Amino acid sequence: MQLVSFNHKGTDRIGMRRNDTEIVAINDLPGTDATVTPTMIDLITQGSAALAHVRARADNPDPEAVIASGEITWQPPVPRPGKIVGVAMNNSASNARKISAPDHPAFFLKPPSCLIGHEAAIRIRPYYGSVHPEPELAVIIGKTTRGVDAVDAMEKVFGYTIFNDITGNGMRADDLFHYWALYANEKDPDKLDRREQHLSYAARYKGSDTFGCMGPWLVTADEISDPDNLDVHCSVGGESIAEDSTRYYNYKVAEIISYLSQFQTLLPGDIISCGTAFKPSPGRKSIHHANLQKVPGPVSVSIAGLGTLINSVEIDDRPIGQWHLPGKNPANEES
Repeated sequence: MQLVSFNHKGTDRIGMRRNDTEIVAINDLPGTDATVTPTMIDLITQGSAALAHVRARADNPDPEAVIASGEITWQPPVPRPGKIVGVAMNNSASNARKISAPDHPAFFLKPPSCLIGHEAAIRIRPYYGSVHPEPELAVIIGKTTRGVDAVDAMEKVFGYTIFNDITGNGMRADDLFHYWALYANEKDPDKLDRREQHLSYAARYKGSDTFGCMGPWLVTADEISDPDNLDVHCSVGGESIAEDSTRYYNYKVAEIISYLSQFQTLLPGDIISCGTAFKPSPGRKSIHHANLQKVPGPVSVSIAGLGTLINSVEIDDRPIGQWHLPGKNPANEES
C-alpha cells in the first residue's frame, strides 16, 4: 500500500495512492471516523487493524473520496515525526576515505522542521555556502522499540520512503572545531588528559529549513521484500550524478534499527535515513559536484519500488540577518 500525506483545498489529509492520477482520501472512507484518526502517525500507531480497514474500503471507494493527484499539495509522508535519525558514512564507497571510524553505525539528528514533500522547493541562501543532495532509503518505524535484537528488528518497520538528506558542506566547514577535548585520567581521576580532536556539529548543515526532502509516498513494509537490495538513482537538472544500491550499505536496515534502539527509544512514525547512495554514474560527476548554489534543479531521487521524489531548487538571495546585538562584535570577543 502506498500512503500519502497531502493538503487539498486548505485541509491536511492522508490518503492511499490508487494509481498514477488518483488518491483515495482515507478520512472520507465509510466508518473511518471510528477506526482511523486523520494523521499519518495515528494510522501508523494503530497498525495492522487500521491498514486492514483502509484496504477493505479503498478498493471500491465512494466517488467523493477520490481526489485527482494533480489537485493536491504533497506533504512529507510523515509530516511531524518525533525524530529523524540519519546514519553517517554508511556507504561502503566512502570507506576508502575514512582515516578512522567506529565499528558500528554512527548517527545524527535532523529536526522535523526541515521536512518538505514531493514537488516542494529546496530553498537555499547564499550564506549557506556549498549545498548538495544525498539520496537515501528511509525507514518508518511502526512500533515503540527499545533494545531490540537485529533478528527481530524488521518486525518494528511500518514502511519505507525516499529521503533526500540535503547537506551544507559550507556550513559544516564553518562550524568546525579543532580543539583539545578534556577527559578524566583513567589512572588518576583528579587529573585531566587533553586529546586533540576535530568536530563539526550537524544542526545547521543538516537541519536547515528544506534540508529534508521526503516522499512522494510511504510504501508499507509488505510491499518491499528486501530493503537491503534496492537500486537508487539521483539526478540534478537532468544530469545523472548517482547510480547506486542499498546493498552497498555497510550496515543492514535491521542492524541500524537494533543498534540505534540500544540508545534511543524509537516511536511510531520516527524516520531513519539509512545513508547516502552516492556511487557516481559511469563517466559522470558525483553528488559532491552538484552544488545547488550553482547547479540548477530539479533534484530527482528514484528508489526501486518507492517511486521518484522530485524537488525544485530556489536561491533565496538575501544576506544573513543581524543575529548579534547592536554594538557587539563577536569577532573581537575573548573566549
